[in-house]
Amino acid sequence: MERREEEEEERKTTAQTEVEAPERGGDDEEEEEAAERGDDDDEDGDEEEEEKAAERGGDEEEEEEDGDKDAAGMKKAKQKSVRVTSCPDRKCVPGIIYLGHIPPRLRPKHLRNMLSVYGEVGRVFLQPEDGQVRRRKKKSGLRRCDFTEGWVEFRDKRVAKKVASSLHNTPMGSRKRQRFSSDLWCIKYLHRFQWTHLSERLAYEQTVLQQRLRTEVSQAKRETNFYLNNVDKSAHLDKLRRKRQRDGQQVDDRTWDFTQRQTEEEIQMKKKKRKDTVSQKHLDKARLIQQKSQSNVSLLAKIFNSSQQE
Repeated sequence: MERREEEEEERKTTAQTEVEAPERGGDDEEEEEAAERGDDDDEDGDEEEEEKAAERGGDEEEEEEDGDKDAAGMKKAKQKSVRVTSCPDRKCVPGIIYLGHIPPRLRPKHLRNMLSVYGEVGRVFLQPEDGQVRRRKKKSGLRRCDFTEGWVEFRDKRVAKKVASSLHNTPMGSRKRQRFSSDLWCIKYLHRFQWTHLSERLAYEQTVLQQRLRTEVSQAKRETNFYLNNVDKSAHLDKLRRKRQRDGQQVDDRTWDFTQRQTEEEIQMKKKKRKDTVSQKHLDKARLIQQKSQSNVSLLAKIFNSSQQE
């Protein structure tokens, strides 16, 4: 029995070894195929990596070229920015031009639009007309306010100088149908003139005008007070005169003691009379001198004649 069991076990082990052998063979084949596939994959991966490296190299070269171009452009931009930034710090000083003639209906906005073509315009000031002229216009029916002169500030004084030299004594409009085409520019560049000078001048003129108005008002008040006082005095004197006339007292009519101012004709007549009197005096003196000289000549002639006879 034991032998049979041993034989059966040997058979089983042999059968198991036979079954495992083909399985191992299949595994070896699969391993070989996988190895071949791995080699093919490695070759394909190497080729792909080489292509990617070449592409990367080309991209890097293009990026380097673009970087060089960008660097050159940045350098130029920096140089331009340095020039632009250095200009306002060093040389961009504002300049002011003076306009001696402002045509009717011209307003600051029109002037700004006309001059902003040549450069950046800052502040604009136009001097309005006098109050008396405005009152006359209002009486005649015109309500608009015109201007007599003006000042315009440019951000750069070089632009202001060029504008003043090129536009002076030229027509304001380039075409006949444009507004103000029949008027000429009257421009002058103001050297070393600042906007503060203009504001100070305007403030000074305003204070002078106010002071003049105050003095005129005070003078008018003085004259009215003097007139009212004289009216009261005359009324009081009239009352006294009437009272004296009622009482039967003698009333003395006062006469005004004053000297009339000489007219221009009287002054000229006096001057002529003085000149005539002076000239007459000179003539009298000349005659006296002539008479004396004649008397002296006769004496000298007598003396010399007597000496010759001797």
